[in-house]
Amino acid sequence: MLEIHDLLNKLEVELKRTIIERQLLNPVMIGIRTGGVWVAEQMYQRLNINEPLGLLDISFYRDDFSQIGVNPNVKPSQLPPQIEGRDIILIDDVFYTGRTIRAALNEIFDYGRPNQVILAVLIARDGRQIPLCPDCVGATITLNAGQRIKLIGPEPLVIQLQTLDSAA
Repeated sequence: MLEIHDLLNKLEVELKRTIIERQLLNPVMIGIRTGGVWVAEQMYQRLNINEPLGLLDISFYRDDFSQIGVNPNVKPSQLPPQIEGRDIILIDDVFYTGRTIRAALNEIFDYGRPNQVILAVLIARDGRQIPLCPDCVGATITLNAGQRIKLIGPEPLVIQLQTLDSAA
């Protein structure tokens, strides 16, 4: 089973390596609500990022917004005033189809054009639908049909494997 502590440690090592390789100076870290924010809070402390942690709610940028409507728990995004030309570390909990990341990038680019965006996720799973992939990953998994993985938190952070009811 996936242990949260092990995944966070591996993601931290991957991020440190990538920050050095890509020569990121004073990066901005942004977590995607909600699970991505929980992971970002952990990485933010571990990596001693100087800039305030950015929080991103992509509800209005989702490609299924017209079908599912407004999420009742929408919270405002909190991004630094200066995105233009900055190095960004974008954090999410689970990378699946790529649609969440596409929406997050759309919102970030509405604030300005960053120099580069590093995508870090706690878990990458099969099922990609958009040609995006993470730069840093805590674990890569393959799930059976009818299964999904979810991060529960924030305290304690727990990884939960769920089986979807096919009768629903």
